Amino acid sequence: MNKVFLIGDSIRMGYDKYVKMAFEDVAEVLYPNENCRFASYVLRYLNMWKQSMEFGDDIDLVHWNAGLWDCLRMIDGKPHTDIKVYGDYIERICKCMPYYFPRAKFIFATSTPVQEHLFKELKRYNKDIEAYNKVAMEIVTKHGHSVNDLYPLVENMPVEYYSDLTHLYTKGGTKLLADAVISSIEKELNINANPLDYDELFKDKEEIVGI
Repeated sequence: MNKVFLIGDSIRMGYDKYVKMAFEDVAEVLYPNENCRFASYVLRYLNMWKQSMEFGDDIDLVHWNAGLWDCLRMIDGKPHTDIKVYGDYIERICKCMPYYFPRAKFIFATSTPVQEHLFKELKRYNKDIEAYNKVAMEIVTKHGHSVNDLYPLVENMPVEYYSDLTHLYTKGGTKLLADAVISSIEKELNINANPLDYDELFKDKEEIVGI
């Protein structure tokens, strides 16, 4: 059975358990029991997450992302991680990935757009997200990673898909992202997931926090 590892921030935490459900009896899906935050955090904790998982070197695919924390503008107006530094971290992550996961294929997911007009402090801007995505995609593709480009998928979705300024924990938002992740994994590993009944999964729920 294929083994899949999901790494990512709170966007990932909205879809991870649904991806796991979809691949039940088809592939094993694991992910860290925490928000994977910014790129430097991913770099630092790759080895720790691997050690905490049950897979050892037996991981067939890693689907990962980092960026929304990095482009967050702090109270001084500067991003949490300068874009050049962000690029350096993405480069280093790509170089470390094959060491920790020697048999795996890799998919990088782009960061999704936000409701930028609603932020008051510690703001995010979609133009920044686009710029950080561009830098990351250039680097990861150079290292042979596939790209699951979630940004344009979400870009034109109605505001009702959002559960807050950043997250898409609603039924519509969760289905959109989970299905995109499931599809990218199916394609990369040449396997078929089980269909999910989102109406049933979200029965009596207005929104869901994926933790």
